[in-house]
Amino acid sequence: MDMENSFYQAEVVLFLLLVSCGHLSVLGSSSNHDNTVPDPSQIPFFNISSDLSEKEGLDILTNSSRYDNRSIPPSYIPLHVSVSVLLLTLASPDESSLKYEVEFLMNMAWADNRLRYTIINETGAIPTPSGPYVYDAMPMRLNHKKRPFLDALHHTEKVWKPDVYYVKHGDFRHNLDPVHLALRIFPNGTINFTTRRHLILSCQGNFPFFPFDDPTCGFNIESVSYEKDRLEFHWQTAKGVLRESQGLSKVNAYLRSNQTGPCNSTHERGDYSCLKVTLVFARDRAFYFTTVFIPDIILVTSSMITFWLEWNAVPARIMLGVTTMLNFFTTSNSFRATLPVVSNLTAMNIWDGFSMFFIYAALLEFVFVNYIGRKRPRRPPVELVEKTESKLEVNEPSPVCGGPSSPNKHTTTTDIMACTACSPSPSTHPANNSCASTQAQALRQRIGENPIAVAKTIDVVSRIVFPLAYAIFLIFFFVRHVALQHIEYG
Repeated sequence: MDMENSFYQAEVVLFLLLVSCGHLSVLGSSSNHDNTVPDPSQIPFFNISSDLSEKEGLDILTNSSRYDNRSIPPSYIPLHVSVSVLLLTLASPDESSLKYEVEFLMNMAWADNRLRYTIINETGAIPTPSGPYVYDAMPMRLNHKKRPFLDALHHTEKVWKPDVYYVKHGDFRHNLDPVHLALRIFPNGTINFTTRRHLILSCQGNFPFFPFDDPTCGFNIESVSYEKDRLEFHWQTAKGVLRESQGLSKVNAYLRSNQTGPCNSTHERGDYSCLKVTLVFARDRAFYFTTVFIPDIILVTSSMITFWLEWNAVPARIMLGVTTMLNFFTTSNSFRATLPVVSNLTAMNIWDGFSMFFIYAALLEFVFVNYIGRKRPRRPPVELVEKTESKLEVNEPSPVCGGPSSPNKHTTTTDIMACTACSPSPSTHPANNSCASTQAQALRQRIGENPIAVAKTIDVVSRIVFPLAYAIFLIFFFVRHVALQHIEYG
C-alpha cells in the first residue's frame, strides 16, 4: 500500500515538472516572438482567386480584419512618395489682377506591402465575348480586358493615403466634383493615386515695374501628420515634374516658366517633408499698349496741336486743350479702377503723372500766349525820345558797352550812350550800366512794343520743345521699365 502511494506521488511530481517545463518553453517562445520585428519586405503576397470579381477581390484585400487604413505602411526607412503635377487650367479675372486660378491633377505613387497580391487559379478558358458584359461583376479570369492593376477608385476610403496640406496664399475653389479621379493598386503593392485640385493663388509682382512685371505665384505641398523620418515627398524626376496638358486652357493667364523643388518646412511642431511649385506668369503687353499707352500718346500729342494754331484762335485752342484733358482723366480713372490697390509707386503712376503734366503744360502755354498777345503795344514818350536823341548828338558811341565813352569826353552816371553790342538793334542805356539789365529791359520793351510777335515766337519755340521733351520721356520710360526689368529682377 505504501509502495502504491509513493508511486502515485512520483507520477504527480513528474506530471507537475512536465507541465512547468512546457509552460516555461511556451513563455520563452512567446517572449522571443515578441522581441522579433517582422521585415516589412517579407510580408507575404495575398492570394486572390481569379474566380472572384475585381470588387470582391478588393473587398477581401482591404478588409479591416487584415488591413488597417489608419496606419502608415510599415517601413524601416521613410516612406517614399513620388509626386507629379499636370496643369489643366490657368485663369485670371482680368489682366491687372494679382489672383490666378490654377486647376491641376496631382499624381502620387507609393508602396504599401500590405496590399501586395497575386491572382491565382487562372486555369479557366476565356470565352469569346458575344454581347455586352458587366466586367466589374464578372470573374477576373473571364474578363478579356485584363489590366495589370486593380481599380480601387470606389475603395478610396478603405486605403491609406498620404495627408497632403497645400501651403499657399489664396483660397480653394469649392464644389469640385469629382475630386479623386483614380486609385490603382498594382500586384507589387505600388499604389497610384490621382486627385484634382483647384487653387486660387494670390501672386506677388514687382510693383515699381507694373504692368511690365511678371507675377510670381507659388504653393507648397506638405505633410501634416508625418515628419521626415516617417514620410518624404519627392518629385518623380530630379528636375521635378510639372507638365502642361495638351488641352491646357489659358484665360488671361500666360505661363512664362515654372520651377519645382524641395522646400524647408521646419517649425515648432516638427520637421516635415515639403515640395514647392513656383509659377511665373507674363502679362499681356499688347493689352496695355492698346488700352493705355497708345490712347494716352494720342491724347498728349493732340494737346500739342494747339501750338500750330493762331495765337488768337481762342475757341479752337481752348476746346482742344480742355477736351484732351477731360478724355485723359476719363480713360485714366476707368482703367485705374481695375488696378490692384497698393501703396507702392508703380510705372503706371509715373506714366499718368507725366502725361497729365504735358497736357496741362500745353494748356498753360496757350493761356500765357493769349495773355501776352492781348497786351496793347506801348510807345516810348516823346520827351524821352527827344532827350535820347540830344544825348546821342553830344556823346560819341563807346567801343565797349558799359565802358567810358571817349578819353577826351567827360561822362557822368546819368549820361545816355548808344550801344550795338547788347543786342542786334541799336539801343541806349546809361554809361555805367551793364548789358544784363539792359537785356531784361529790352525784353520788357519788346513785349510792350510788339506783344503779338512775342506770342508767335513762344508758339514756335513750343513746337520744338514740347515734342522733343515728350519723345525723351517716352524713350526713357520704355527703356527703363521694359528693357531693364529683366536685368534688375532676373
